[in-house]
Amino acid sequence: MIVSACLAGLNTRYDGGNQADKRVIALLKAGMAIPVCPEQLGGLPTPRPKAEIQDGDGRDVLSKNTVVLAEDGADLTEQFIRGASEALKLTETMNIEEAILKDGSPSCGVNYIKRKGEEIVGMGVLTALFSLNGLKVRSNDSL
Repeated sequence: MIVSACLAGLNTRYDGGNQADKRVIALLKAGMAIPVCPEQLGGLPTPRPKAEIQDGDGRDVLSKNTVVLAEDGADLTEQFIRGASEALKLTETMNIEEAILKDGSPSCGVNYIKRKGEEIVGMGVLTALFSLNGLKVRSNDSL
């Protein structure tokens, strides 16, 4: 399975930190998971400016109905879509059918994303692409 790299204890978050989850790390140690950061796969550095989906959610980003903007105003839509697409290629190459991702993220949000400090029901760009392609996606909160 794919897991959000920040949950694996890797310092891939926008602020250079992580959200290490002991349960996810146990999956890695057992050889059952591969850590992925779609934002890094899309070419974004770490640390990087915080980003938000402007309207709707990841499905709207994929259908070109909204954009992902960094807090400095830079349009990061292309990088978010590229990173999600690269992660999808990995699942196809390795026959991966499941992902455990970090809720709240504009890439990995499963049940909600954050916009202006508030939790908004919806999914991130990676979760949307995985879901559209039939992958089972769960939040680490469901472990």
